[in-house]
Amino acid sequence: MGLMLGIDTGGTFTDAVLVDEHREVIAAAKQLTTRYDLTVGIARAIDSLPPESLSDVSLVSLSTTLTTNSVVEGKGSPVCALLIGYDERQVQNSGLAELLGPEAIVTVAGGHDAGGAEAAPLDEEAVRKAILNWRDKVSAFAISATFSVRNPRHEVRVREIVQELSRKPATCGHELASSLGAPRRAATVALNARMITHVQRLIESVEAILSARGIDAPLMIVKGDGSLINAQSALQRPVGTVLSGPAASVLGACALSGLRDAIVADMGGTTTDIAVVRNGRPELSFDGALIGGWQPMVEAVRVYSIGLGGDSEVRFSGGEGISIGPRRVVPLSLLAAEHPEVLPVLERQANSAPHSSQLRFALRLQHDEALLARLPDDERQAWERVSAKPVDMEYATAEDRRLARALARLERKGLVIYSGFTPTDAAHVLGISSHWSTRAAELGARIWARQMRRLYGCGTWPDGDAEGPSREVFDLVVDGISQKLIEAGLHEQNRLAAAQADKLSRLLTEMVMEQRRDPSKPSLFSVQFASDAPVVAVGGPAASYYPEVARGLRTGLYMPRFAEVANAVGAVLGEVSQRVHLTITQPMRGTFRVFAPDGPKDFPQLAEAVEYARTLAADEAATQAREAGAASVHIDFETDENSVTNEIDGDVFFEMRLTAIAYGPPCRRTDRVVQAVPA
Repeated sequence: MGLMLGIDTGGTFTDAVLVDEHREVIAAAKQLTTRYDLTVGIARAIDSLPPESLSDVSLVSLSTTLTTNSVVEGKGSPVCALLIGYDERQVQNSGLAELLGPEAIVTVAGGHDAGGAEAAPLDEEAVRKAILNWRDKVSAFAISATFSVRNPRHEVRVREIVQELSRKPATCGHELASSLGAPRRAATVALNARMITHVQRLIESVEAILSARGIDAPLMIVKGDGSLINAQSALQRPVGTVLSGPAASVLGACALSGLRDAIVADMGGTTTDIAVVRNGRPELSFDGALIGGWQPMVEAVRVYSIGLGGDSEVRFSGGEGISIGPRRVVPLSLLAAEHPEVLPVLERQANSAPHSSQLRFALRLQHDEALLARLPDDERQAWERVSAKPVDMEYATAEDRRLARALARLERKGLVIYSGFTPTDAAHVLGISSHWSTRAAELGARIWARQMRRLYGCGTWPDGDAEGPSREVFDLVVDGISQKLIEAGLHEQNRLAAAQADKLSRLLTEMVMEQRRDPSKPSLFSVQFASDAPVVAVGGPAASYYPEVARGLRTGLYMPRFAEVANAVGAVLGEVSQRVHLTITQPMRGTFRVFAPDGPKDFPQLAEAVEYARTLAADEAATQAREAGAASVHIDFETDENSVTNEIDGDVFFEMRLTAIAYGPPCRRTDRVVQAVPA
């Protein structure tokens, strides 16, 4: 069978592991992610593994948090959204103006109704005009038509015109989502289009590295539901890899811990992701996972994700006081380890008057050719300046305001990232971590504390104190993780709305943390969390915080061996799985309508409609599974029927949602795809 190579490219670290046929980890490596050139970090991670074992690799699988982080951070490539048949209210409800900018949204006449009939002819002239106007300004096109899940013909036609007039990728809403709800479907397809270039860059980087090292094996990508797809399928539907990293971490955590009931908590550089596992399986969300305020229509592991990680910016936030995240910055300890020349600047800042731009250095983050091609001269010059070395923003603000403003715009566009004081720095000050520059972390804590006191009137730490503010940041991280764990537990009960769960989790967290900080204080209440399901903590920063979280919540904690590379382990343990949903309705008595990919089809009997839908869905699911890289394919069916029985009419059918699930192991170097086998 050979070895399996698992790779996880996160916002901060790139991990690589070798797993044998017994699902045992035989080697692991961790290196910094190099967002400006992913090839560098991936190559370093793979080259840290035993070179003599690489020739035995028969499968490579990749998980990534890059797509999730792009949603959480609000970053992505420029996209034009072509909306067919949308009215002003639907456009507003989609949130696309916030996501893409109002100028990048083009509405044209067309679309269908709920029965699949054409509501208005497609305005092809307007479509062509929009494509010609935007083709040189964007990386991809997002196409969404009203009721396209009932009849996708207008979306398909617009994609044909995009391909005719432009070489840019185009994504259709009906290919990503099968549920009604035009605004959310539009947001989903726009998010997908924004991620295409990011995923393409990642896949090309991995393929180049594998080729250079003589690794001839299929490359798979982890989807948000934990299943696998090959690289070609991931390029077509990158939004499906949202929550790829968290899904892989759940699989890896369960495999490494051996537990079947657990709460998996994955803490990375940008986010903390929590999933509840029962009987060895994480719960799936078929209505879309909530990520950074967006809820794309993708089937994924039900994850409770917050913008709280080791690299989250610690900042002042209005009425909240000190706040952590969701913006990711480069920790000062890491910045100084990579660029020692910043230490004298931090020394100077520690002995000068406080300023809001202190601690902030601008660094290049990533390339995006479409964005770079559109940069005005001042931003192009700033990009070249920051490509050479980090730029001190305090100096730029005082001496070169034009440069400072250009760098700020580049940061908002996702091409540049700032440094700042982070939980990782606080952990270095407290002696919990020591792998980067402790001196830079201490200087950063002192400068940051003085900023909080003198600029914002927040905090009472004495001058020169680094440990006090770092301890407060540490406690805030513990509080944030604890609250999200409690909230995840409340949601699992399915008894509380989101707002109620948030309020109750805040109250319970305050009680828990008060008991943790002063165990001698008498209390009439005692809170114990998840007595039957321990917390399995994975991810790089987890060891710094979760022992204290578990102590406060009075819950079990399991941190298995190789916990810091659990995502990479989980990346190679999934199987290929593709779902195809078809809807059957009864628009009039005695007529049963199947909404097929090529348009609606009517039948006089329900049994005929169901048989047709089963065959159609099974064939399409099997085709998708084989195209996604399955070595062999089995088919399962699920049905969700809405009908009633009464004394007058007997059984009355309203609607059925039929799902065909095609699944099988991924192809390895020696595998050959075989036909689907109904289960």
